[in-house]
Amino acid sequence: MNPYASFLGDRDPQAVLAETPAQIAALFDKLGTEGAERALAPGKWSARKILCHLADCEVAYAFRLRQALAEPNHVIQPFDQDAWAAVYDAAALDVASALDAYTALRQWNIKLIQSLPAGAMSKLLTHPERGQMTFGVVVETMAGHDLNHLQQIERIAAM
Repeated sequence: MNPYASFLGDRDPQAVLAETPAQIAALFDKLGTEGAERALAPGKWSARKILCHLADCEVAYAFRLRQALAEPNHVIQPFDQDAWAAVYDAAALDVASALDAYTALRQWNIKLIQSLPAGAMSKLLTHPERGQMTFGVVVETMAGHDLNHLQQIERIAAM
């Protein structure tokens, strides 16, 4: 089961992947430095920390996509997002750096996805927590994950 499928609906995942970085950049222009530190509720990540998470996830997705293509029956390595987030309070992990990393990695991942032969989307791999899936489901997960966090940042920007 793809936990992010409900966010994607019937939207084209590759179109979502291409659109999200500009949408997020526009939201952070609206938020400004002070707004980027707002969260939806106490104990939740701020908008900046959500962006840092998106940048980290793009690193993870880049590795997962390439490993899935390079290895037969690849098993995805999960990661603990909260453990990764422990460093998000570091001063160097600012909005501009996170957005640059996220956008550059996303462009590179899109180029990879667009370059694949037709059958690549049906290549099988396994997620230890979610079971067997196709490469295409990973792409859908990326897009749905984007939309989930985009909605969170939109709600923060509307506060």
